[in-house]
Amino acid sequence: MEAGALSSSNSRVLSHTQMLSLFSNTAPWKPALFSPKGISFSSLQSSSSIGSLRNYSLCCAVLGAKNDTVFSPEVKGTDHKSSGVFELSSLTALSPLDGRYWNKVKDLAPYMSEYGLIRYRVLVEIKWLLMLSQIPEITEVPRFSDETQQFLQGLIDGFSMEDALQVKNIEKVTNHDVKAVEYLLKQKCGSHPEISKVLEFFHFACTSEDINNLAHALMLKEALNKVLLPVMDELIGAICNMSKEYAHIPMLSRTHGQLPIGIVSIGIVSIIISLFKPASPTTLGKEMAIFAVRLSRERQRISQTKLLGKFAGAVGNYNAHLVAYPEINWPKIAEEFVQSLGLTFNPYVTQIEPHDYMASLFHAVIQFNNILTDFDRDIWGYISLGYFKQITKAGEIGSSTMPHKVNPIDFENSEGNLGKANAGLSYLSMKLPISRWQRDLTDSTVLRNMGEGLGHSLLAYRSTMQGIAKLQVSKHYGWLGLGLIRARAEPDGSASRLDFSAALVNIFSMETRRSCFIPVLEPLVEANDRLARVMRRYGVPEPYEKLKELTRGRSVTEESMRDFIQGLDLPNEAKANLLKLTPHSYVGAATELAKTVDVAVKMVNGF
Repeated sequence: MEAGALSSSNSRVLSHTQMLSLFSNTAPWKPALFSPKGISFSSLQSSSSIGSLRNYSLCCAVLGAKNDTVFSPEVKGTDHKSSGVFELSSLTALSPLDGRYWNKVKDLAPYMSEYGLIRYRVLVEIKWLLMLSQIPEITEVPRFSDETQQFLQGLIDGFSMEDALQVKNIEKVTNHDVKAVEYLLKQKCGSHPEISKVLEFFHFACTSEDINNLAHALMLKEALNKVLLPVMDELIGAICNMSKEYAHIPMLSRTHGQLPIGIVSIGIVSIIISLFKPASPTTLGKEMAIFAVRLSRERQRISQTKLLGKFAGAVGNYNAHLVAYPEINWPKIAEEFVQSLGLTFNPYVTQIEPHDYMASLFHAVIQFNNILTDFDRDIWGYISLGYFKQITKAGEIGSSTMPHKVNPIDFENSEGNLGKANAGLSYLSMKLPISRWQRDLTDSTVLRNMGEGLGHSLLAYRSTMQGIAKLQVSKHYGWLGLGLIRARAEPDGSASRLDFSAALVNIFSMETRRSCFIPVLEPLVEANDRLARVMRRYGVPEPYEKLKELTRGRSVTEESMRDFIQGLDLPNEAKANLLKLTPHSYVGAATELAKTVDVAVKMVNGF
């Protein structure tokens, strides 16, 4: 079971009575859905124990062959008519973000939820009234005393879940969510000696979208600054630590997915070996550094996206403003107001802010997620190759049927959620900038889904970090991926069995070289490019063609490479240097690049 699968809070765990309501006669099920056979449910017993799961109700589904009828259960001690509401809990949530994964994404709830939207609407409405009180030309709203300003600020700072629920109750009557916020504020301020005189200036000259667009921008601003960007930084920091820790660990690169197959025999035992044909050596740390820098670049792009806001009335022309107070420079007032909220003013709008900045922001998040998907898949592959092993946790199960398995589930979970996040964010990016004429309402419902894409992203980031924390480089890390299988020598000197642990991790170590080993991959082929350069330097004709003839489609061993070098018309010193060449030493600047990853990340971030 993954973290966050169940909450210990009773408010998020289904009661037995609620469970039973699923089988109520009021459920809109059609017998045809179960044709040609009906489903009959056994009688269910409810339990008075809601908080604990010690007593379970048993539901037994029975296929009935007589007719196509769905039989609802008889529930003892439960009025099925009154239990028809299937209340929200961790078990009934339609989205796994609100159920199974709640503990991993709940940090976003204060900002990206319905509660968050209402709270920021309240903030905008109050801040606008305060702004009106500071405009001398609006004599009807005199400047508030310090005590009144503190009272209004207190409504913002002390906004509670009860306040949000009160707004929702008002909305049941008004059928208008923004108007419900206005009515709530009028109720709360109705007895205040100063504010009660200017109640009608709440929402003055505003269209609902003036309030909404600023609320949505503030939701994104706070969610990014307080949750997503810090978690991104933590993730990048974890990968930077991997880069520095593994800076010196050599590894054969893998390109183009070439897969040679060979048969190796030891005594009477024959095995088939399938390994990727490697490219030039690198280090494990340097490959991690690449991801850290790539992610940092996109993180910087996300943080630098300007969040825009408008406050220009019904169609963006300040029509109502100028009719009421024609002497006031309303575009300037609107700009000052939007900027006072920490947003960037957009002066050219219709009824809505066009949402172009949202498209840019979500595209940046999508690209960050794409890079992390690349990382997840690479780590998954390195685990499969045996470069990493995963630290096990007592009690965890990797497979219901294969008890030995330790799956890279965190990276798989991350990859899946990144795909889900990008699908939602991609739709938002494509849809939101499009609105018929001066406004249609299609954006209204779509904007309520911003939290979904960001929630799946947050879940993915934390899953990746959880996976990184479990990684441990194989203890045979000296030569990752050189594909040599060690044969253990018997006392009589024969090699009768294989060390399959070494075979699985494809490790080549100096100890292996000194003992009995079987070369099934050509590590020294990776010196081809350097060898060709040396041959050109000393005027050896057709160096590329000679190396191609030696290596292409052929098995190259250490001995064959040595013989080839000895036969070249090169100075003895050059030959000696080439013969010393190994994949361990032929890593170029990879180690230094990995060790200095922090400097590269800081440069990307402008520090």
